[in-house]
Amino acid sequence: MRLRLKKSTTFVSLGLSTLGLVILSGSVFFAMRATPVHAQSAGQRLITVHDRGVESTFVTDKSTLREAFVDDHITLDSHDAVEPGLDEKLVAQDYQVNIYRARPVTVIDGATREKIVTPYQSAERIAKDAGITLYPEDTTTLSRSSDLIGDGAGLQLKINRATLFNLDLYGKVSDVRTQAKTVGDMLKEKNIALGTDGRTSLPASAPITAGMSVRVWKEGKQTITVDEAVPFDTQQIKDADQPLGYHAVQTPGQNGSRKVTYEINIINGQEASRTEIASLTTVEAVKQVEVIGTKLPTPLNPSESQALGHTMMLAAGFGEDQWSCLYNLWNRESGWTTTAGNPSSGAYGIPQALPASKMAVYGADYMTSARTQIAWGLDYIKGRYVSPCGAWASWSVKHWY
Repeated sequence: MRLRLKKSTTFVSLGLSTLGLVILSGSVFFAMRATPVHAQSAGQRLITVHDRGVESTFVTDKSTLREAFVDDHITLDSHDAVEPGLDEKLVAQDYQVNIYRARPVTVIDGATREKIVTPYQSAERIAKDAGITLYPEDTTTLSRSSDLIGDGAGLQLKINRATLFNLDLYGKVSDVRTQAKTVGDMLKEKNIALGTDGRTSLPASAPITAGMSVRVWKEGKQTITVDEAVPFDTQQIKDADQPLGYHAVQTPGQNGSRKVTYEINIINGQEASRTEIASLTTVEAVKQVEVIGTKLPTPLNPSESQALGHTMMLAAGFGEDQWSCLYNLWNRESGWTTTAGNPSSGAYGIPQALPASKMAVYGADYMTSARTQIAWGLDYIKGRYVSPCGAWASWSVKHWY
């Protein structure tokens, strides 16, 4: 069962049950009992629809407005808008529903002219529906279309764009928009009072043009507060299980920010000095954590042992200038062979440790591991000769080190 009611319709029942005749002091009065204009059963909802100035009411047991509109033969265009939404669940007993019928609108934005169909009434909503960004300084005019042949019957939205320029206001630089035509009018529009010490980079009569730069400053000592980024720190974790050259960010770093107050001295428009007098951290920086692989490859021959020795030498803090000395030293001692042994002295391995067991504290694999032997040899050189070139100079004289 569905009951539909137009606002202008009046229902009067004149049956005996609703009409009473009262005679009082010679006057005749009719007493009527109004028949209900609608009746709601359990689970039914009263829907009042406002559509282009016409109000109508009906009762429905549907769960959404979309279903209720179909049931009540209310048609919509794909561009029409409905509030509340068509698919919103109906839970209340009564609803006031607005239908905004779509109509053509010609949007004129500078040299761009676009026709759209929209249900919205305000310039801001029409522009948003057209995917156009309006800035607070932009102005709009909404009127009936004056070109019926070109645009058809509908509305016309004209957008008057504000001019975008760069403003340096007491040290704070930003992009600004204005409808003002001159620098002086722009200062008034932005409520910028120069006072006795205020100066501008351009005269008040200078025209505002797109992309121009205007600087405003005060002569003498003054304080300014600016927002500054706080760079994040980086922590590196060395992972011996990852190969050399491996690099991964475990926790991304994020810059923080702080508000800093400076006392500055401006002379002839130029900053002569700047002193920090206060600072407040507003956002803490987040440290970046990186994982660095330190696992070196296992050498299989003297050439690979030399490559490993070069890498380990630099990692131990020796400079590139020490490499030729280290290369010559161990090339003469062992030919960079892990199993090289001196039958007369008992010296062993790449660094010719005497005895070989000295290297055991660096690894149980000291008899075959180039990594273990090189680690021991570099520490031995550092402790006794300071550097590989120191060891090589001694070897060049004594032929041992």
